Amino acid sequence: MSDKSSTSDTPDTRTPAQIEADIKRRRDTLAETLDEIGVRVHPKTIVGDAKAKVASQVDHTLGRAYVGANRLVSEVKGQLVSEEGAPRLERIVPVAIVVVGVVGLLAVGSRRRKR
Repeated sequence: MSDKSSTSDTPDTRTPAQIEADIKRRRDTLAETLDEIGVRVHPKTIVGDAKAKVASQVDHTLGRAYVGANRLVSEVKGQLVSEEGAPRLERIVPVAIVVVGVVGLLAVGSRRRKR
């Protein structure tokens, strides 16, 4: 590694005090770098980073699920309620009949299994 003030063709013109100061500065920089590496590879740091990443992904997934559910509810509401806010009976009654029929079939099926 070459220093900016010296090249391979010219002799080092720094004083011993300058060289010692440069060595001290480099040691301090190296110590800071090693401390940072120590923190990054510490198990608690790794676990904390992993937890934060998982929490972020869960938040993102839940946010997307909320938006999707909200969109679905809005679409269903738009189909079952008029723009004025009145229920559209011509659409609600058939849906209600289908729901009652499915629930009835499930009830009959569960009774048969119990016997």
